[in-house]
Amino acid sequence: MGQLSNRNIAVLSESGFEETELTSPVQRLKEEGATVHIISSKPGKIQAMKGDHDWTIEVDVDKTISAANPEDYNGLLIPGGVLNPDALRKNDEAVAFVKAFFNAGKPVAAICHGPQVLITAEVVKGRKMTSTKTIKIDLVNAGAHWEDSEVIVDQGLVTSRSPHDLPAFNDKMVEEFAEGIHEKQHA
Repeated sequence: MGQLSNRNIAVLSESGFEETELTSPVQRLKEEGATVHIISSKPGKIQAMKGDHDWTIEVDVDKTISAANPEDYNGLLIPGGVLNPDALRKNDEAVAFVKAFFNAGKPVAAICHGPQVLITAEVVKGRKMTSTKTIKIDLVNAGAHWEDSEVIVDQGLVTSRSPHDLPAFNDKMVEEFAEGIHEKQHA
């Protein structure tokens, strides 16, 4: 039995996610005993990328956003990639799904470009965060306190910069998901 036995974790993604930013955390979550659901706008499969140009593996979608209830999940993971967060932030259902986790004080982990979705959900103001440097100014303009660190935890919000940070990101994600509700996690 791992730290996350009896925990349900939602992974919100569209095609164009950075492969290791979904596969590595999902593997770790499952190793810790969590039930993990890949949630996307459409049923079927979503496809990964490595870098900005190379399409790679396909991953089965477990539930569509419209069929998934945030109340059924203990934590939320948002992988990066250039295309994935951009597609999610255009989807009102996806943005509302993300906001529901913050409103309920549930832990959220976002890596690389993933925090772009949090900007659109208007949940970054006053939060200490990191991300890929290319969206630093977007986070700062949205009111986040950005710093260049491998992983930052702020009241249940876990952020990291890139696939290089996955070991630290995965450790802190598991820790926060195991802790559960954070009173100061907010929208």
